[in-house]
Amino acid sequence: MFTGLIEAVGEIATVESRGGDVRIRVAPGNLDLADVSQGDSISVNGVCLTVTDLSAGGVWMDVSGETLARTTLGNLVPGARVNLEKALLPTTRLGGHLVSGHVDGVGEVLERRSEARSERFRIRVPDGLARYVAPKGSIAVDGTSLTVNAVEGAVFDVNIIPHTLAQTIIADYRPGTRVNLEVDLVARYIERLLLGERAAQSGARIDREFLARHGFLAR
Repeated sequence: MFTGLIEAVGEIATVESRGGDVRIRVAPGNLDLADVSQGDSISVNGVCLTVTDLSAGGVWMDVSGETLARTTLGNLVPGARVNLEKALLPTTRLGGHLVSGHVDGVGEVLERRSEARSERFRIRVPDGLARYVAPKGSIAVDGTSLTVNAVEGAVFDVNIIPHTLAQTIIADYRPGTRVNLEVDLVARYIERLLLGERAAQSGARIDREFLARHGFLAR
């Protein structure tokens, strides 16, 4: 579990193909590895990965075929900058929001523009995730905990302050950049709870008919 507050920007040092999946070595930048051991979790661009080995040149991690298919990690090459965060401790100050490191989908940056001292980004989410994104709600973008400023269909806006630009890879974003997205954990569980017994049915979802039938909307 993570907070979405990026601790350091690292760099992909090595990418090794291993018959369908890959093994990567991440140079940790300013991330303190003194308390990191083999088997610990580190978020890399919002993806929870397990440390398989530690060396003077950084940390080694395996990336499964499933993760490669569902995230942007398959596009990483040596030299690519990545957001890094160690798993939180019970004593950690939760300054962001609860982030699991399990990516829900890949979005795309549509627009970037200056707004006073900040930068405003418009990001498109996959259609299946749009229902989980709400104004003033939380979303993790490449592992960074952000507040949604506005939502229009499957597109949401975020405003990035100078500190966040300086401490994350968001400064590198341009129109067309693909980003890992994790929606708020609470939104996902609320949907399943509202479905009740229907949650066991294939393809069950909350739609207008469901809401009307249960009194949330006028028929």
